[in-house]
Amino acid sequence: MFIQTETTPNPQTLKFLPGRTVMDVGTADFRTAEAAQGSVLARALFQIDGVTGVFFGEDFVSVTKGDVQWAHIKPMILGAIMEHFTLGLPLIGEASASSAEDFDPADAEIVEQIKELLDTRVRPSVARDGGDIIFRGFEGKSGTVFLKLQGACAGCPSSTATLKNGIENLLKHYVPEVNAVESVAA
Repeated sequence: MFIQTETTPNPQTLKFLPGRTVMDVGTADFRTAEAAQGSVLARALFQIDGVTGVFFGEDFVSVTKGDVQWAHIKPMILGAIMEHFTLGLPLIGEASASSAEDFDPADAEIVEQIKELLDTRVRPSVARDGGDIIFRGFEGKSGTVFLKLQGACAGCPSSTATLKNGIENLLKHYVPEVNAVESVAA
C-alpha cells in the first residue's frame, strides 16, 4: 500500500491519501483523543505523541500536530494508516455525529440554495486542502450564515480570509438574502 501526502494551507496539518475510500458518506472530525473513541484509526493516531486532531474525508485523512516536527511523527502516522487499511478494520463504530442545524422553517428555500452552493462550489475546494465546511444555521433576520470548519480548515491561518473573501462573497452573489458568514465551533 502506498500512501501519498500533501501539504495543506495550514502548516500544522498534513493530508494523507491512502488511495482508497476513507469515508463512504460525510466526514468525521476529531479534535481530542476523547472524541476519537468511536474510531479505531483516530484512536491509533491520537496515541502518537504530538497529534492534536484527526479528520476523515472521502479519500483522505488529515492529521493536525502540535509542537513537534513532521519528520518525527510522519512515519508513525503512515504506519498507523497503513496498518488500519491493511487489516480492513472499520473506520467508525456506532458513534453518532452531531448534525444540528438551526434555521427558521420559513427560510427553508434559502437554506437549500446555501447548502447547494456549499456542496457544489465550496466543499470540493476545501476538501482538496484537507478539510470540510458544514452548514450549521441561517438567521434570516440578519442574513447570517453559520458554518463549522473542520479538518485542516479548523485553525488554519487563512480560514478567516476563506470565509470572508471567498465563501461570504460567493453566497452573497448567488443568494441575495445572505449578508454575512460566521464560523462556529459546534
